[in-house]
Amino acid sequence: MPELLLLCFMIIPQLVAGILAKSQGRNFWFWFFISFLIPIISLIVLLFLKDKNPEKEEGTGYELAEHVRNRKG
Repeated sequence: MPELLLLCFMIIPQLVAGILAKSQGRNFWFWFFISFLIPIISLIVLLFLKDKNPEKEEGTGYELAEHVRNRKG
């Protein structure tokens, strides 16, 4: 039982790296396996890489309602 708990605890950085990479538009499995080799460094690198998702860029995530658009301009 303690071995299973230890294994789960050791997998957490890899899962975090994979999920973070996926949310940034990158390959989950690539970053999951890279995180086995360099766990902390891979997370730091992911935090500094630019997001590849075009819909998350500033100003393109949603369209403003017309009454809000008219108030801005």
